[in-house]
Amino acid sequence: MSKETLQFQTETKDLLNLMIHSIYTHKEIFLRELISNASDALDKMKYESLTNPEILGENKELTIQIISNKEARSITITDSGIGMTHEDLINNIGTIAKSGTKQFLSDLKAKNSDINAEEFIGQFGVGFYSAFMVADSITLTTRRYDSEIGYIWTSTGDGTFSVEENSKITRGTSITLHLRSTTEEDEFNYDSYLETYELESLVKKYSDYIRYAITMDIQEAVWAKDADGKITGEKPDSYTTITKTLNSQVPLWKKDKSDITQDEYTEFYKSKFHDWEAPLETIHYKVEGNVEYTALLYIPTKAPHDFYSPEFKRGISLYSKNVFIMEKCEELLPDYLKFVKGLVDSSDFSLNISREILQQSRQLKVISKNIEKKVLSTLETTLGENREKYEKFWTSFGVALKHGIYSDFMGALGVKDKVQDLLLFKSLNSDKLTTLSEYIGAMKGEQKFIYYASGESETAIKSLPQMELLKDKGYDVLLLTEKVDEFAIEALREYKEKLFRSITKGDLELSEEEKKQAESLTEINKDLLTTLKEGLGQKVGSVKISNRLKNSPVCLVTDEHGISLEMEKIMAELPSSMPGMKANKILEINPNHPIFTTLQTMHNNKQDLKEYADLLYTQALLIEGFPIENPTEFAQKIANLMVNASK
Repeated sequence: MSKETLQFQTETKDLLNLMIHSIYTHKEIFLRELISNASDALDKMKYESLTNPEILGENKELTIQIISNKEARSITITDSGIGMTHEDLINNIGTIAKSGTKQFLSDLKAKNSDINAEEFIGQFGVGFYSAFMVADSITLTTRRYDSEIGYIWTSTGDGTFSVEENSKITRGTSITLHLRSTTEEDEFNYDSYLETYELESLVKKYSDYIRYAITMDIQEAVWAKDADGKITGEKPDSYTTITKTLNSQVPLWKKDKSDITQDEYTEFYKSKFHDWEAPLETIHYKVEGNVEYTALLYIPTKAPHDFYSPEFKRGISLYSKNVFIMEKCEELLPDYLKFVKGLVDSSDFSLNISREILQQSRQLKVISKNIEKKVLSTLETTLGENREKYEKFWTSFGVALKHGIYSDFMGALGVKDKVQDLLLFKSLNSDKLTTLSEYIGAMKGEQKFIYYASGESETAIKSLPQMELLKDKGYDVLLLTEKVDEFAIEALREYKEKLFRSITKGDLELSEEEKKQAESLTEINKDLLTTLKEGLGQKVGSVKISNRLKNSPVCLVTDEHGISLEMEKIMAELPSSMPGMKANKILEINPNHPIFTTLQTMHNNKQDLKEYADLLYTQALLIEGFPIENPTEFAQKIANLMVNASK
């Protein structure tokens, strides 16, 4: 294959432009990212060799090497890992195959403040491109272990890159950074990265726990000594080159907790999981007995950009006796805890275990249950001891817990009982988030239900006419603004023997007296209500006297056993929703509002009464956030009403 020149993907061009021309802090992060990528390549090679050791050939050492060349002003990071094919180069280097990248880049461009490189790199896993923060050109050579053809990839970050074949390349990947020249305008001295002591310091800081040896040739001074071993002379007699291993290679999770600082936990997390922020919680424990394992788990502070997208893959890294087996073992985490990052190391697993066997493994099921309990108990402790920290967690990952309740609608997995005490809600009577236990603790003595209402925003929900009588009685109402909320509430059904009740479904059952008054008025005005129902036809199931309104003339509610108004809107947005999935709407009229008196006086004018019914119904639709069925007709009726009122 002759040398070919290709264009970067559009988003990649924008990324490179930001890397090269924007002002970043922590430029040193590039080395951590390149070493982490090299370690990942070695993990993959190690895994491939478990079932077929011969594929390592003569180059059995799995290592990472750093070379500093002051004369050429270059740094090279080489690994003997799995390597890349031509297709890998195009897909992994020429493209950022991550959803949301384009919008994120636009947001970054709009910022006037300095851009945090760690946040940028961590959010999209684009560690390779961080090298352009310090390099004006990059040469990458690579060959996959099962191919005889290698490739040389080069780019100056100008929007293009070239790829050409080379059969002499050994297995693995080598990345050479040609460093930028330091100018008077630069606040940073790029030359410092050519110093071996600086590179050694950065490896120790960020990559000390990489389990493969990171080596570098370092010059050591040779001093002349006398017979007693004392140094003679003011200058070294000569210099010798030694190959030094820069990292400890002792897995962090194998150390005793008392010997590890939180800073070490945090640096390992950032390096291993490419996050720029410290984790919210760190969970490190060891289990001995029938199943032995060590777990190092983290609860992130913020959700990754694709967390709630179908592309997000959950799972914890799986090791056996320090040897990597699998990157994302989904069987170790239930889906509702998919935000957890970390690893498990167990000597009970065979190194050549297949995924099919792993899925049926008894040990894996035991570990999975224990991890679930440990994470939930940690969250429970955080909620009780550090409410502010827990609320940060809830803001990022609360939806995942609610999805867990809904997904286990029939309760087969017991998610409801495990999670219900961890739920937080916005509510009518408080500016702070509340738990279900706190809600019940603050209930009025005569209150029977846990009331809730759904809508697009807190403001919209609080202004619902159905809320009026509850406000008047001082009852609190849970404010549900997430699409999954009603599904989760339906799955919960009750909490501590208190049933959940929507303020827009069925009868609120506030008091027998109010209920009897409404029934009496309904009987007295039966003909009026029948005429109004005839005017609306199939738009509503019935027209009733309301016992929940105080100031508003009308509102819409639904049948107690059908879907709610908000659920109808949600179902309409789903591509798989069933045709005709509509709520059984009920128009309720406030008997104490002047509009009701007007309707009573018009009882003999059925045509005008039906017009009024349609106006009131459309008004109620607007309040609920539904689109008007015929805006032109509605506008004309309003105009006619105004004209008639002036006569």
